[in-house]
Amino acid sequence: MIKITDKTLTDLEFPTVCKQIQKLCITDLGKEKSLNIKPFSSYKEALFGLHQTNEYKSSALQETRIPNHGFDPIQQEIKFLGIEDSILEVIGFRRIANISQTVNTHILYFKKYQEIYPSLFQTSQELEFTTDLIEAINKVIDRFGELKDDASPLLQNIRRSINQVRGKINSSFSSDLSRYHSYGYLDEIKESVVDNVRVLAVSAMHRRKVKGAILGNSKTGSIVFIQPEATLQHARELNNLEYEEREEIKRILKALTNQIRPYRELIIDYQEYLSDIDVIAAKTKYAEELNAVLPKITKTRELQLQEAYHPLLFLNNKKNNKKTFPQDISLQPDNRIIVISGPNAGGKSITLKTVGLLQVMLQSGMLIPVHEYSRMCLFNKILTDIGDNQSIENHLSTYSYRLKNMKYFLRKCDDKTLFLIDEFGTGSDPELGGALAETFLEVFYEKNSYGIITTHYANLKKMANETEAISNANMLFDSKTLEPKFKLHLGEAGSSFTFEVAQKNGIPYSLINRSKKKVERGKIRFDKSIAKLQQERSKLQKTTSSLKEKELKATEEKERLDEINSRVQQKLEGFQELYDSNQRLIHLGQKIDSLSEKFFNNNNKKLLIGEFLKVVAIENSKRKKETKKQQKEKKDQEQKIKKEAEKKINVIRQKKKEEKKQQEETAKKEAEKKIVSFKVNDRVRLQDSRSVGSIDKIEKGKAIVNYGMFTTEVALDKLELVQRAKNDER
Repeated sequence: MIKITDKTLTDLEFPTVCKQIQKLCITDLGKEKSLNIKPFSSYKEALFGLHQTNEYKSSALQETRIPNHGFDPIQQEIKFLGIEDSILEVIGFRRIANISQTVNTHILYFKKYQEIYPSLFQTSQELEFTTDLIEAINKVIDRFGELKDDASPLLQNIRRSINQVRGKINSSFSSDLSRYHSYGYLDEIKESVVDNVRVLAVSAMHRRKVKGAILGNSKTGSIVFIQPEATLQHARELNNLEYEEREEIKRILKALTNQIRPYRELIIDYQEYLSDIDVIAAKTKYAEELNAVLPKITKTRELQLQEAYHPLLFLNNKKNNKKTFPQDISLQPDNRIIVISGPNAGGKSITLKTVGLLQVMLQSGMLIPVHEYSRMCLFNKILTDIGDNQSIENHLSTYSYRLKNMKYFLRKCDDKTLFLIDEFGTGSDPELGGALAETFLEVFYEKNSYGIITTHYANLKKMANETEAISNANMLFDSKTLEPKFKLHLGEAGSSFTFEVAQKNGIPYSLINRSKKKVERGKIRFDKSIAKLQQERSKLQKTTSSLKEKELKATEEKERLDEINSRVQQKLEGFQELYDSNQRLIHLGQKIDSLSEKFFNNNNKKLLIGEFLKVVAIENSKRKKETKKQQKEKKDQEQKIKKEAEKKINVIRQKKKEEKKQQEETAKKEAEKKIVSFKVNDRVRLQDSRSVGSIDKIEKGKAIVNYGMFTTEVALDKLELVQRAKNDER
């Protein structure tokens, strides 16, 4: 069972992600649910949730998109349906019908496209498809939310009578209006409306001459508003009919409510389903903003993130047109724990949080911003200790609070745990705190847990260097400017650049020198060696990058010149062919001109025809020669292409031979390394390192190597022989 605490979610800023998803929901219930998103409690549920989101995202590539899932909340209607003899309002029935129609559309859609959306199909098929609700409501209420006239025979008769009475009211009022106006009893305005009733505007002096009910008068008292007697009688009849209409409407709505009440649980399921779909749709929109994908989910314990971005940092930088630096991070059985070191402000904590937040998002059914070739597993527990966790309520210092966290970690961690600890072991005496932190790390290692820690402690860097399945890493810095590159580099510990950064920020060199004297020389030189290695690597990377860039430019320039040369050659050949063709035509024209001149002089047709046929024969023999020449050129061209292809194939074969030879030499060197037996005073160095030291002592497969300024313990299989001891040279 997966169990991830609220503290972990808060440490990794997961609630902020939920708030951003909330803004993308379109329903009130969906917004409420999005704020309460939590990692799924089982592997099966997490995988199902991921497939739901990924399928919904894939709908953007389909011809027909997933139908709309919007709805008006019906919590109030659901509440009333649970109360006996309660009556729903007309608008409530319309909402229920709309929700039922929306869900039915989804059920039919996912049934039709179940091969494309298997997970969403499974979710929708858990609901009952029924048109009973829609038919019952549509029979009584129209699409505008009004009760239909034919909802019942009695209602239809009442409304017909109401329309007739209203007609009589208008007719009688118009008649009285015309009559009293002709008598001159009415004021200039003739009529008005009082309490939604049409009245005659009678001059005060004539009020006794007009029969009816007085409903009011003007402010000056010069006009009296009277409802005519005939109209008054019809109005009483209308009031009675309207009362009967209200009673009949109440009876119809009560009957409809009782008809729908048995479907209350189904209506609740409908609303839950649509709000869940709203959250899935919001997760999809969030994934599109992040360019997020679903990585390969494996059952083996591994975490291989390629081009991983911190979601919150990515969106913030995107908003401000800033660049976000992706990270490549790998945790697997032979490299379960990474110890990241180096100066502050280099991105260590962000790297830590990136791993944690992406893992929590994945286990909550969200797609994440990584390369599609990334591989991830699911962890049962994710334990975090990030930031300054001083507990004011419990009067605990930062260190005491962190020790309590470590106690919890030691009790809970196992082979299905991912732990993330920032500034591991800080808050106490550096040497004592470092020793305790090293012991904690040993326990995590023994329990086969996976994790990433950040630290400045040299003993933890040393432990990572000497322990299998634990590796050092550092955040790259520019060797000259000491500016961070925000790029994680695995395999080497990082220098804290303490004195270098201090000098860069204007601290006097005399004070820095005094500070250096207060620290052990070995420790300073050890840190300085690491810093120097990082600077050398930075220079080497820059040189390599520059050479590659120059090589690429040179290749491009060569290809461009070859292309120009080829085009010029083709043009020259074309001009030569055109020249030869023109010369042949000129020569032929001259011959024909000579023949015509001879014919003009001697008028001998037979001689002319003979000479002309002779010219034609000569030209045809030339054509035959040209055809043979073209065939020969074609054959030569084919042979040339064949030779070029063979040449390229030979180059590839030669390259493969060299690679194979190099691999054999490497294997031979590795074999030689393995059979080397080291002795005291042999000069050795770490694999892939330039620093050379001598062996002081050998025991239990490990050697104490003396570098002059400091000594370190290293496994024998990680050493390379540089020079045998003088009394043992071979």
